[in-house]
Amino acid sequence: MKFVDEATIVVNAGKGGDGCLSFRREKYIPRGGPDGGDGGDGGSVYLIADSGLNTLADFRFTRRFKAGNGQPGMGRNRTGPGGDDLYLRVPLGTQVCDVETSEVIGDVTSIDEPLLVAQGGFHGLGNTRYKSSINRAPRETSKGTPGDERTLSLELKVLADVGLLGMPNAGKSTLIRQVSSARPKVADYPFTTLHPNLGVVRIDHNASFVIADIPGLIEGSAEGAGLGVRFLRHLSRTALLFHMVDIMPPQGSPEPAEQIQMLVRELEAFDEELASTPRWLVLNKCDLLDDNELTARRDALVEALDWDGPLFVISAVTGVGCEALVGAAMAELDERKRAASELLARQQAASDE
Repeated sequence: MKFVDEATIVVNAGKGGDGCLSFRREKYIPRGGPDGGDGGDGGSVYLIADSGLNTLADFRFTRRFKAGNGQPGMGRNRTGPGGDDLYLRVPLGTQVCDVETSEVIGDVTSIDEPLLVAQGGFHGLGNTRYKSSINRAPRETSKGTPGDERTLSLELKVLADVGLLGMPNAGKSTLIRQVSSARPKVADYPFTTLHPNLGVVRIDHNASFVIADIPGLIEGSAEGAGLGVRFLRHLSRTALLFHMVDIMPPQGSPEPAEQIQMLVRELEAFDEELASTPRWLVLNKCDLLDDNELTARRDALVEALDWDGPLFVISAVTGVGCEALVGAAMAELDERKRAASELLARQQAASDE
């Protein structure tokens, strides 16, 4: 199935039902007074996360959705039935924007929290509502209000803890295959990856994280060159980036330091916030070099970049260094969660005081 991470849809909430004009007429009660009931509220439109979905392909052909209308009120003070709410299932990580106003309505990031995207119309009032001591036989009612109609832009941003960044054929898909059960396509030509791949890395029974691979980036990606620019947004929610580098690039390719600097420029051009995401250098394909040459290339790269951050040397094919890499990532993610929990606890304690 084709990977679809963007869609535009039109949603219509239901109209509220009109109020009823009615008077009580029964035997021996010729003037029973007003008894017209209110109409029903119109149905609203919600987006709800479905963990079984991973694309927006369901919206490629069906793009208009409507909730149920509320029914008119009835005599004997009977309220009309409300319209049925409409729940549209989308993948976790879907961001919703109003096309006309560019307003970000929200993100669908929780299975248990539907996102309201179109409010149903309010019900009309029956004539019972207008009776008073000076108006005992009102003939006034109100009509139900129309529901919201909105054109929405849906944009999928996958939810992952760690994102893989790198040039084509840097070994990103091979690493995912090595450390998780995901099986993305691997081949010896560029742009083998055509859509994001997710894998779950299990450290032990109670410890795991999600890793995401996107198509390789090339120079000019931020302006639309290659495939990666369409998918850079999928890295925006990651807590950590593995910058995969071929330690021994093919003949005629830029040196590793040049590749790294070029991709950093592309990140900054695309999104400065994404460029500020913590980034670890992962030097891949160490199995192609002997120990002396590997050490020399690693030291030259560190010196050229003036790099003082985390650096790992691995072989995604053989698995050398991969266990240490994912173990360190798990420890880093756990530490961040602990720090975030402590910060939240301090904020709650301060608000209680």
